[in-house]
Amino acid sequence: MSSAFAYRSSIFHAEAVPVPRIAEAYGTPFYCYARAELHRAYDDLASALQECGALICFAVKANGNLSIIRSFAERGAGADVVSVGELHRALAAGVPPEKIIFSGVGKTRAEIDAALATGIYQFNAESIPELEVLNAAGATLGRKIPLALRVNPDVDPRTHAKISTGRKATKFGIAVEQTGQALAAVQQLPQLDLCGIAMHIGSQLTAIQPFDEAFGVMAALVAEWRAAGHDIRRLDLGGGIGIRYAEETPPTPAAYAALVKKHFSGLKLQIAVEPGRFLTGNAGILVSRVIYAKRGGAKNFLILDAAMNDLMRPAMYDSWHDIVPVQAMPGSAVEHWDVVGPVCETSDLFGQDRALPALQSGDLVAFMGAGAYGASMASTYNARVLIQEIMADGDLFSLIRRPVNIEEQIAWDTDPVWVR
Repeated sequence: MSSAFAYRSSIFHAEAVPVPRIAEAYGTPFYCYARAELHRAYDDLASALQECGALICFAVKANGNLSIIRSFAERGAGADVVSVGELHRALAAGVPPEKIIFSGVGKTRAEIDAALATGIYQFNAESIPELEVLNAAGATLGRKIPLALRVNPDVDPRTHAKISTGRKATKFGIAVEQTGQALAAVQQLPQLDLCGIAMHIGSQLTAIQPFDEAFGVMAALVAEWRAAGHDIRRLDLGGGIGIRYAEETPPTPAAYAALVKKHFSGLKLQIAVEPGRFLTGNAGILVSRVIYAKRGGAKNFLILDAAMNDLMRPAMYDSWHDIVPVQAMPGSAVEHWDVVGPVCETSDLFGQDRALPALQSGDLVAFMGAGAYGASMASTYNARVLIQEIMADGDLFSLIRRPVNIEEQIAWDTDPVWVR
């Protein structure tokens, strides 16, 4: 549990703010982020990588709130984006374009044109057909494309299959055995400035060995490509450092940085890394209110006002999030609950057989480790309100994304032209 979220006099706090005070001000459910924890995570990683001179590019897909992105940009971070929408968010939050990396397997020509016009740091190309589109965009705008080839090292990241990107059976990157073909293609495309190699083997890595294996592949490729006459001066190592949700012991920033030094020290490379979950995961909680405590039958159910559309990870990945009562109940009898939401899906399940006090309608609970891939994956499924977000900073708290209510959602729709 992050130290930014803790009990004080039996009441759960976000930094120095009692969580019930936020619920009273804004209602539930909501995400709440602790600014101090965002800064602590970034500073820990930046300090560990200081000797490497690494550019830390926050992976916007983890949490696209402008206040979150800005909190890192103010400390010198760049951004890793995978869509033109994320590009615009990064720019709006104050990230300099020269610190933005555009990744992703399916960049459209329109997205490439928009990013190229801003003068971003580099494009990470993931296929040979993409190289031709990048070259055409550069020719149209009269610009050289700063290019890194994303290589798929075929390393098992030992993480959930749905967030594993480093095996060659996935859609990501160019297989090592196809890099010769990719390099030959680059030589025929004059608008491409091949300056780097990129990788990203997966998310929520809790073992250090996959990084070690993948970095070894990258170091060998740098030597090989330089020997072939390519001016490789940049290396993008992607992200992937995990956080603790249950009993994991993920790599520390120091252990990660030691591997970077082991493989790349002396190679005179400009290193970039793309952390997402590591920076925001433990800095956020989801707060929800019990609607009903439903006892009897084969199970006891805590039915909350948050649902799978607000926090998709348990339904999509069978993910674990610690669930804690906002009001501590020392000495209270513990019961076993299936914690669920009101969405009309059996998969709207946050946790099974969770040991919790005898909670009642109106009680508040908090989901820990919800700062990454929570709000960014939220939807309006079942025509539910798109969830709000709050930031705490010391004894202050403020709304940083308002909820999108049903009236606004209805206004998004329009009749077909023949009905008007």
